[in-house]
Amino acid sequence: MVTNDRTTSDITKKIFREVARLTWNGELESKKELLPEEIIPGPLPQFRCCIYREREIIRQRVRLVRGLCPGKTDSPNIVQVIPAACDDCAISSYSVTDNCHGCLGHACYESCRFGAVSIVRDHGRIRAHIDPQKCRECGMCAKNCPYQVIVHQVRPCKQACPVGAITMDEETGLCQIDETKCIQCGHCIHACPFGALGAKTFLVDVIQMIRAGRKVYAMVAPAVEGQFGPDITPDSWREALKKAGFADMIEVALGGDLTAAAEADEWAEAYAQGEKKTTSCCPAFVNMIRKHFPTLSGNISTTVSPMCAVSRMIKEQEPDAVTVFIGPCQAKKSEALDISISGNADYVLTFDEAVEMLRGKDIELEPAADYTQQGSSYGKRFGNSAGVTAAVMQCLKEQNVDASNIAVKVCNGALECKNALTLMKLGRLPENFMEGMICEGGCVSGPSRQKGLTELKKDRDAMIGRADARGVHENLKLMNAEQVPMHRD
Repeated sequence: MVTNDRTTSDITKKIFREVARLTWNGELESKKELLPEEIIPGPLPQFRCCIYREREIIRQRVRLVRGLCPGKTDSPNIVQVIPAACDDCAISSYSVTDNCHGCLGHACYESCRFGAVSIVRDHGRIRAHIDPQKCRECGMCAKNCPYQVIVHQVRPCKQACPVGAITMDEETGLCQIDETKCIQCGHCIHACPFGALGAKTFLVDVIQMIRAGRKVYAMVAPAVEGQFGPDITPDSWREALKKAGFADMIEVALGGDLTAAAEADEWAEAYAQGEKKTTSCCPAFVNMIRKHFPTLSGNISTTVSPMCAVSRMIKEQEPDAVTVFIGPCQAKKSEALDISISGNADYVLTFDEAVEMLRGKDIELEPAADYTQQGSSYGKRFGNSAGVTAAVMQCLKEQNVDASNIAVKVCNGALECKNALTLMKLGRLPENFMEGMICEGGCVSGPSRQKGLTELKKDRDAMIGRADARGVHENLKLMNAEQVPMHRD
């Protein structure tokens, strides 16, 4: 898949792998300071102005992999700016290109109501200039320029953020994250072409738990099927993870069935009482509601996410178990850190982090027969946009509940979520319920996806198509998972 950060992604994966290798060998504390020079041996720089800046970037990234903030300032936020990597992107959104020849019309100057546009002499040429300190980014100068020589530039990270949480320091030009707005979706991470944003990881914690002899269970997201090609199945992951020392692996598709069944009951009750509800399985969507639409917090389903459902199931059977979710999502890390949700996953790893953790122990994912089915096809499709709705509707059908009049607003992506939440806030949302997923296409398109939607669809559909036709409640009975507590405390 072509991305905006291929070089950065390759370097990040190498750092994951080398930190994992040192941790597996019990050498991280003694050798972590040597990693920058090992990864950037010099004498010539590989991707920046000098090897010293490159090594500082590596050092700050190593701190992120260890679960620490990259700089001096401490912060609980998962998504972080890597100061050494943030480059000289334009601060002002509007700028005058060299095509300006200082026309006599001065439409740009006349249209600016804030005094940001002036006509100056620059190296003997008369041309327009925009003062970024005065510019209010109204766009009138660009709109009225008859020669279209004023361009609108937006930093990629800022453009990728769906909630306006990214700004720039006016003195240094460095990216800043407003943590009161950030929903931890991670969209900015792969949008930055300089690799100036990253996320804290639990990679070291997970390995140390395994080395300490704890019973560590992996829980792999429904979005996994199709991500790594047609031959890498959930059983491929189970075998690789058990080689690494995990006690076992459970498919979170089973958690999808658990969530769908509980949410169906909740929806039926809410519909009877004339209440509107939103789904609760996408943590970035939940963060969006709590931070940007707080008056709607009471409309969030009290049903826990599939990740939490499987974690609770494991911990009911083994109270001392350590649970680790593996998937494409960065926001799941913020959910795991939410102490108000009991029994949730202890740690979260993205696909990239988990793969490199395995490679740090010289373990690769290998083709495996797809012989184990722990979730229904409905639970498996929880990773797709509209998958939650389909599963809940199936549960209502299985319970002989008439759902013909129930209308659901499926929000595919952050913009659709914001628009629908605005209507709900104003009391103008016509639908009864709302499914919200911040990533377009659903969890399968999360920040740690391995392929684009079009690329993975064929493999994903084929893999899920091999699942039998068991219903949601039938699967819960088969898996002896009918008694898992499914609501937030």
